[in-house]
Amino acid sequence: MILLDPGLKSGYARAASSARRVRARKTSSPRPPSARTLARFLSAAQKAVKLRGEVSVLLTTDSAVRRLNRTYRGIDRTTDVLSFPAVDSPAGEECVAGDLAVSLPMARRQAAEHGHSALAEIEILILHGLLHLAGFDHHADNGEMYRRERVLRARLGLPHGLIERAMGDSARPQKNRKDRPRSASKRPAKGRKS
Repeated sequence: MILLDPGLKSGYARAASSARRVRARKTSSPRPPSARTLARFLSAAQKAVKLRGEVSVLLTTDSAVRRLNRTYRGIDRTTDVLSFPAVDSPAGEECVAGDLAVSLPMARRQAAEHGHSALAEIEILILHGLLHLAGFDHHADNGEMYRRERVLRARLGLPHGLIERAMGDSARPQKNRKDRPRSASKRPAKGRKS
């Protein structure tokens, strides 16, 4: 289920016009993507992640995400996406996987910064959040979430992801020297820096 915060109506126009001034080329329209479009993506991404249960996605403001981040994580700053896994449902009740909160203004800024549409950025954030709901944690899993996100982004046709942006090469798990193929060059591979 996709929910649009009513607080976006006033603050969204200011954030959208600000994002238009910052970006060099037009990457998206000032309107948020439709709930129908995002619901279709949510369903496809949830199947790809193999996450069962209902997921609600709230598109909201920077200040609302900051409040949630402060309240539930003790971090007093805004972020792009927050994941809230559901507690176990009693037997017989409909399964709920959890909730996501996405800062629409931050998604717009990141889309402009990385040269893709706001829709693509929101989809990247939803996929990242779904992986967290499925139990992945890129801070503690030795690259497992990075690898899974990379595979799923390719399958879903999404550009570079959050873990790569945040950590760069350190997000990629390092191979031991003995695990390297003998024919591998000693020069580092040229990669696309995001």
